[in-house]
Amino acid sequence: MDSNIAESGLHEDVIAKIRDGLKGRTLVFIGLMGAGKSCIGRMVAKELKLDFVDADREIEEAAGCSIADIFKLYGEEAFRDGEERVIARLLDGEQIVLATGGGAFIRERTRQLILEKSVSVWLRADLDLLMHRTSGRTHRPLLNNGDPRQILADLIETRYPVYAGADIIFDCDESSKEATRDAVLELLANSFDDNGQVIKTGT
Repeated sequence: MDSNIAESGLHEDVIAKIRDGLKGRTLVFIGLMGAGKSCIGRMVAKELKLDFVDADREIEEAAGCSIADIFKLYGEEAFRDGEERVIARLLDGEQIVLATGGGAFIRERTRQLILEKSVSVWLRADLDLLMHRTSGRTHRPLLNNGDPRQILADLIETRYPVYAGADIIFDCDESSKEATRDAVLELLANSFDDNGQVIKTGT
């Protein structure tokens, strides 16, 4: 990924194509922890001149405690209930760029909301890349109880077939965040037909 769309003369055309394709719909990033949903989502939002929202941060504000504490005190099911409510509220609001937690798209009701009301982008990353990006971090409750590599491998096995239902699939690599942003923008610009229907990408 060596494009430099954000600084090139093509930038305005790329952004215009994305805006035309979205037709006011929110852009939602999905994927496993460490895939770069918040980082890339925030950078893409800046280019599109849209507000960026991290669903996990919204959930923490609504609950008044951290995601880890919600898991510990109330369990995952209660967390998923709250997550669904927050995402539903955000998708009914103004157009934004939204980064969701890794499990959001797995829950059927939440997934249907995302598919019906937004354009979804799966940031697909392999196990080694995810390990590199999540190692040494303690704020991810699903990785705190066991061998992180095995946990991530199991999540890849169970979640990736579901993530494959996203509108657009982008394969992450070791490129810089700027190069990744540009490649995501380029992919988005070429992901819509003239009616705003998503041209399915990736496999």
